Amino acid sequence: MPTLTPFARGVPVLRARDSIRTLKEYHPPLGNRSGLRLDFNENTSGCSPRVLERLRKLDGETLARYPERQSGEEVVAAHLGVSPDELLLTNGTDEAIHLICETYLEPADEVLIVVPTFAMFEIYAAATGARVVSIPAGTDFAFPTQSVMDRINRRTRLIAVANPNNPTGAFIPPADLMQIAEAAPDAAVLADEAYFEFCGESMAPHWRGFPNLFVSRTFSKAYGMAGLRIGVLMGNSDQTSVVRRASSPYNLNSVALACLPDALADQEFVRAYVTQAIDGRRELERELATWGLRFWPSRANFVLFHLGEQCKPFISRMRDRGILVRDRSSDYGCQDCVRITVGLREHNQQMLTSLRQVLADLGLQRLGVHQPELQQKVAQ
Repeated sequence: MPTLTPFARGVPVLRARDSIRTLKEYHPPLGNRSGLRLDFNENTSGCSPRVLERLRKLDGETLARYPERQSGEEVVAAHLGVSPDELLLTNGTDEAIHLICETYLEPADEVLIVVPTFAMFEIYAAATGARVVSIPAGTDFAFPTQSVMDRINRRTRLIAVANPNNPTGAFIPPADLMQIAEAAPDAAVLADEAYFEFCGESMAPHWRGFPNLFVSRTFSKAYGMAGLRIGVLMGNSDQTSVVRRASSPYNLNSVALACLPDALADQEFVRAYVTQAIDGRRELERELATWGLRFWPSRANFVLFHLGEQCKPFISRMRDRGILVRDRSSDYGCQDCVRITVGLREHNQQMLTSLRQVLADLGLQRLGVHQPELQQKVAQ
């Protein structure tokens, strides 16, 4: 006779919490990514040569010891001009978001996010059982400050924003975020500044005036260290000490911690890369304008634009040419939109050459410079 399963015998079985069983799954398309990777906003050149040299010098004893996070936090705090007790190193920005959710959210709470935005805001918040309230972005993906203010209530415990935003590249004026933080003193306000280096404006250290304000950064973008998973969470020292309780003392590995001082020391590498990325961003926006394509001016290391029915053919033909770009159609308000990462000058030129050829092959025609509104957006 066949063996009866616990379900068939009516025996109680292990069951996940409802908030986990109903959680939206997020599966980024990381498989089969051979070619020029302009689909995940990674650094297209890799990390600093100093970091590579540090990796070559690591020995077995370093790997045998448990990681010691405090020394790394002191180095990063000194670089950022904050006190070590205002900062927590995290396993990428993802863990920073996770820790904020685990620290402050209860099942009856509400979380405000403006969509489209980084998917992990909703996933980590919903995993706690909290209710996620998605507020649509305004015209041209502008941040709807008043709409957010209108949704704040006594149940609001977290307001999470990416600034600049992903996937739109839109930037939220710091004054707007401070207004929101002041209006919601019982809520954590998280500004995820993963793309800070390409923008240059930050909420740090405004948390000294707003104890509920947090700022997160990453070493995955401008520093080219996405594989090492290093993030930073900054905020009021009393609040960061509470968040630290939810964090493992071993959340960063020894390899990542060993590479941090060398990554921070090579600011010439970071500045040179950021300059090329910003130049590439402007070039791409100008190019899209000459084809009459709708795009959204970006403050990050990517540009989002609309291709309509040519979206999927464009992505496929770019892949055929060895260039990976990202379909953002699954994001709110981004149907038939493509996001392209910019980086090293040579990679930007390779991408632009293929983009021109693919658009022409798809039957689009260049409109020259007779697009004054679009050209004005690029100039801004």
